[in-house]
Amino acid sequence: MTTQPTRRAWAVLFVLCGAIFLEGIDVSMLGVALPSIRADLGMSTGALSWVVSAYVLGYGGFMLLGGRAADLWGRRRVFLVCLGVFILFSGLGGLAQEGWVLITARFVTGVAAAFMTPAGLSIITTTFAEGPMRNKALLVYAGTAAGGFSLGMFVGGLLTAASWRWVFFAPVILATAILVAGVRLIPRVAATRGDRREGFDLAGAVTITAAMLLVVLTVVRAPDVHLGWTATTLGASAALLLAFVAIERRSAAPLVRLGLLRSAPLVRANLGAMALTGSFFGFQFVTVLYLQELREWSTVETGLALMLVGIDSVLAPTLTPRLVERWGNVRVIFGGFLLAAVAYALFLPLGTDWTYPMMLPTLILTGLAFALAYGPLTIAATDGVAEAEQGVAGGLLNSSFQFGSALGLALVTAVNVAVTEPGRELDGYRAALVVPVVAALAGAAVMAVGLRRRAPRTQEEREAVMV
Repeated sequence: MTTQPTRRAWAVLFVLCGAIFLEGIDVSMLGVALPSIRADLGMSTGALSWVVSAYVLGYGGFMLLGGRAADLWGRRRVFLVCLGVFILFSGLGGLAQEGWVLITARFVTGVAAAFMTPAGLSIITTTFAEGPMRNKALLVYAGTAAGGFSLGMFVGGLLTAASWRWVFFAPVILATAILVAGVRLIPRVAATRGDRREGFDLAGAVTITAAMLLVVLTVVRAPDVHLGWTATTLGASAALLLAFVAIERRSAAPLVRLGLLRSAPLVRANLGAMALTGSFFGFQFVTVLYLQELREWSTVETGLALMLVGIDSVLAPTLTPRLVERWGNVRVIFGGFLLAAVAYALFLPLGTDWTYPMMLPTLILTGLAFALAYGPLTIAATDGVAEAEQGVAGGLLNSSFQFGSALGLALVTAVNVAVTEPGRELDGYRAALVVPVVAALAGAAVMAVGLRRRAPRTQEEREAVMV
């Protein structure tokens, strides 16, 4: 890793930005296509939410294992192999004729992304030296992800107008091009820690994935089952989390070195990541249903309307670095959460006669909030972490992003189903939109704690924190 990146380093960044762009466009295209998928496959609202939740649960549940695999087995190898798996199962999703086949394909695709994404992030953090150049690379990376997400809402609308299946086939084409470029450009570098005989913490991966699955399942099913069932599944989830901690303490090759979690900035960054994506994905899910099912907008119109959120793809690599340099990560992230809370709150009084200009303040502020929070959270979660644990740190962060997405989606679905009555769909949407507001405020509260603490100024101080 050199202080001044070479042309090869920037070429590698270009490939990895292509991969994170793929992730963003894949998720957002699916969001726009959900109503068409429901109509074609005859899925309920609860089952429809699992098309998204299956992906993010596979993604979040196996992300920690993916991060460790990258550190032990080689980041390049993990990235390229799992990109191939992503291609295969994304294609299978496009061929699905039953809802359960689509959900299964999305889960496996999520698992593949869980290995691919921390490998890609750790390639960046070990290619660019900590400091301004790495921050710039990470903010470009984050901006590219945001660009993929915002463009995906428009492209998804166009593709869904032809057939929702192209929402799955299009990523196959893009991922294949990225795979070819990655084979040529990503250098072969030996793993940085341990050796393969240490193995992987499969028990830890299974317990943490099962725990997250039970939490989301509990929230989704809560309106339809007895309180006893809800309490039982929550208790089982808590037991699995305790088992995960016990496994990590005893494991010779833990999925997560528990000492890593003693870093308060890292913990705050991961809690913030859950709040950020939980609030945004919940908002997007409700807004798409509102526009397409209540207002009867087409998929193209919906994509064009939500594309304005993509302003963050321009602001993240341009405005955000200057703000971070001037005010620091924590203050910028805190400001982003406050803007997000205001944005979602402005959407609460939505009505059946709302014009697009009435929606603009929320969409613009949402894009600005994402630009301020997403990239700096990525920096905060990996700053000061030893090179040998960059994969695990990236896995932790992306686990938080994805678990937050699943939980936020589950919460808005549960509220929507509980409140909605026949002919009163708008009441359900308004109630569900309270969830993103609360989540954004929770994120701001978490980051506010960091405003009182001085960040370690030297490398020695940062290393001391991580011990």
